[in-house]
Amino acid sequence: MPTICYFEIPADDVEKIKKFYTELFGWEIKKTSLPFEYWSVSTTTLDGKKGMSGGVEKRQHPQHFITSHIEVPSVEEFAAKVEKLGGKVFVPKTAIPGEGYYAYCYDPEKNYFVLWETDKNAK
Repeated sequence: MPTICYFEIPADDVEKIKKFYTELFGWEIKKTSLPFEYWSVSTTTLDGKKGMSGGVEKRQHPQHFITSHIEVPSVEEFAAKVEKLGGKVFVPKTAIPGEGYYAYCYDPEKNYFVLWETDKNAK
């Protein structure tokens, strides 16, 4: 069954957000080596095990909110289902080479989320 596998937090002031979530939850937030400004977030569960991963990025627009990424077996298949069920795909299937594919979608209430398909052969 598809489930939330990743989250992204947009920020106008990344240092403020890093401090907030580090002090609030003890999350580890580190700058990545990606060719754009992006920070990885590592979390742990209450019993100390590795938790869900996430990221912090610069806010792209005023309506850029925390985004849930939902892992699915096929972005194409689920994007079609989104449209059929009254949602909208506003960023079509896009590759992250060597990682997988994503598509940004709205549900019928205009909440957005990301479909994610892991595929190490993505080009």
